Amino acid sequence: MNILLEFFVVTFRVLWAFVLAAAKWLVRPKEKSVAGQVCLITGAGSGLGRLFALEFARRRALLVLWDINTQSNEETAGMVQHIYREMAEEAAAAAPRVAGDGENDVLPHCNLQVYTYTCDVGKRENVYLTAERVRKEVGEVSVLVNNAGVVSGHHLLECPDELIERTMMVNCHAHFWTTKAFLPKMLEMNHGHIVTVASSLGLFSTAGVEDYCASKFGAVGFHESLSHELKAAEKDGIKTTLVCPYLVDTGMFRGCRIRKEIEPFLPPLKPEYCVKQAMRAILTDQPMICTPRLMYMVTLMKSILPFEAVVCMYRFLGADKCMYPFIAQRKQATNNNEAKNGI
Repeated sequence: MNILLEFFVVTFRVLWAFVLAAAKWLVRPKEKSVAGQVCLITGAGSGLGRLFALEFARRRALLVLWDINTQSNEETAGMVQHIYREMAEEAAAAAPRVAGDGENDVLPHCNLQVYTYTCDVGKRENVYLTAERVRKEVGEVSVLVNNAGVVSGHHLLECPDELIERTMMVNCHAHFWTTKAFLPKMLEMNHGHIVTVASSLGLFSTAGVEDYCASKFGAVGFHESLSHELKAAEKDGIKTTLVCPYLVDTGMFRGCRIRKEIEPFLPPLKPEYCVKQAMRAILTDQPMICTPRLMYMVTLMKSILPFEAVVCMYRFLGADKCMYPFIAQRKQATNNNEAKNGI
C-alpha cells in the first residue's frame, strides 16, 4: 500500500515538473545576482571563454581566468578591467544623484578584480597546484565554468595517439580535476554553481571527429552524474548547468559544412548569441541549455529512431560528412606548416 501511495506521489511530482518547465517557457524567471562572487573560467583566453568572462564582468563578478596561452589570457583580463572601470565611472557619476536617499550601493565596484593564471587543464598536477594558488590568493570559487576545449581535426586512423589523449584530457578529464578542486568548499557552504560547456556533439555524433565526440559525451555523462550526486546528497544550494550548443562560429571548426540548401536554416551560431543564451540559463539555474532549440528535437529523434533512419536523416541534411571539409583544411594547414619548417 505504501509503495502504491508513493507511486501516485511520484506521478504527481513528475506532472508538476512538466507544469513548472512549461511555466518557465511562458514567464522568464528572474536572474540571480553573481555580484562579488568568485567566478573561475577555463579556456578564458579566446572564443566562448572570453565572452563568458565579459558577461560575468558586466554582472560584477570577481573573475579568475585560466588559459594555457598567457598572452591571450591577459588580453581577456584587459577587456574585463575595462568593463570594471566603466562601471566604476558610471557608479561615481550616479553617486551625487542618489546621495542622501539612505540607500547603499550593494554592488561592489571598487573591489572588483580579475586574476589570471596560466594553466594547462589537461595536466592534473597543474590543475591542483593552480587551484591551490587561487584559494590562497583570491578565495573560494563560487561559480566554476569548465569551458576549455580542443579538437584534433583528424580521421581516427590518421590521428596520432597523443592528440587523442590530449582531446580527452582537456575536454573531459579536466572537468574531474577542476571539480574535485573546488567542489569540497561548495559542499561545505551548500552554495555554488558548476557549468559544463559541452557541445551538441556530446548528445549526438557525426563522422570524422571520434575523439572530440567521445570527449564531449564523457563531459555530458560526468555532468549528469555529478548533478544526480548533488541531488542525492540534498545539496540543493549547488546548481549545475549543461551547455550544449550547435556549431559555433569561433573558428574551431572552420570549414565544417552541411547541405547548402539546409545551411541558411541552420547556420553556425554567433558566439555572442550562444553565450547570452547560456548566461540566461546559468543565471536562472536552468539545468541544461541547447542552442538552437532544434537540438532538443534532434537529440530526441536520435534516441527513438532506428539507427538506419538516423543515417538517412544525416545524409539528407549533409550532416554525415559535414566535418570532412574541416578535416581536409586542417590536414592541408598541417602539411603547409611542415613544408615551411622543412620537416
